[in-house]
Amino acid sequence: MLEGNDIDETTSPIEAGLAWAVAKRRRTEGGFPGHEIIMRHLKEKPTRKRVGLVIESGAPARHGAEIQHSGKKVGEVTSGGPSPSLGQNIAMGYVPTSLSKVGTEICIKVRNKELKATVVKMPFIDTKYFI
Repeated sequence: MLEGNDIDETTSPIEAGLAWAVAKRRRTEGGFPGHEIIMRHLKEKPTRKRVGLVIESGAPARHGAEIQHSGKKVGEVTSGGPSPSLGQNIAMGYVPTSLSKVGTEICIKVRNKELKATVVKMPFIDTKYFI
């Protein structure tokens, strides 16, 4: 996640999938910038959510690429590029919460072409390894 790309001053930790970063004690005590918005998002769910995307084929999606569903713009890619580990192009971006479910198919507009993409669970790669 890139500060300034994937999260900025207009994004709540809840929208970004970072609720774990706001300690329960801080939630209870409050008094910090953004407390009211964070608590509202925890209670009512935000209108948008950061998602991971795997692109079926084609060029990698970069920051600013348009995310579409049913031919309409629904979001924007915040970061993306090729994943050597997965052998596919991946991206992150914000979409309406209703489109954030894993398996949802969307399109990303790259170089005036609509590329098929699928919402996937993040992190993109398994983080639990046993030695």
